[in-house]
Amino acid sequence: MCGRFSLTLPSDAMAQLFDAVPANALPEVPNYNICPTNLVHAVHTQEGQRRLVSMRWGFLPHWYKTETGGPLLINARAETIAEKPAFKAACRERRCLIPATGFYEWTKDDAGNRLPWYIHPAAADALAFAGIWQDWERDGLAHRSCAIVTTGANATMSAIHHRQPVTLHPDDWALWLGEDGHGAATLMTAPPEDALDVYRVDPQVNSNRASGPDLIDPIDG
Repeated sequence: MCGRFSLTLPSDAMAQLFDAVPANALPEVPNYNICPTNLVHAVHTQEGQRRLVSMRWGFLPHWYKTETGGPLLINARAETIAEKPAFKAACRERRCLIPATGFYEWTKDDAGNRLPWYIHPAAADALAFAGIWQDWERDGLAHRSCAIVTTGANATMSAIHHRQPVTLHPDDWALWLGEDGHGAATLMTAPPEDALDVYRVDPQVNSNRASGPDLIDPIDG
């Protein structure tokens, strides 16, 4: 799964990286502790043009009567995304890329303490999570919301968690965004084992209020 991530690239650098037109209002970066329901950067294709926009992390199906009208849907499982009523239309019609520079997962020690790990690309400046999105509006309140697609963990990640985000190679961005026709389902797999590096970070990131670049500093242990 993915429950917390970081993004340190400036918005103009992301627009250049993804060849996307940036929206006027985008979330502030750097952010070393992006949490569910926060606004995140996302790239989608509209009328033949990629656009870098802001979305709420936490997918809101159209039948939710309020923002909290059902479970908080921050992840969508690749194995069932095409069947789940909440996700199946978005999987076909509304796919996006969610930029990140790394993400967090947790293990527990013998005493039950949560030990955070930071996972980041081994040979790139940023990750592109596979995402889906949905417009939602009720009683004058509107959100463009998104979820991160997850899959079974590869060998690198499996020692920490049994699932991980689907991260897409730049060569596959156009297919995921629907620009290169059909076949996006073939992309919902784990990356190669050497694509990500993993190390322990300080437990201060266990708090969703924590912030600052020291959250991703490696520690011993």
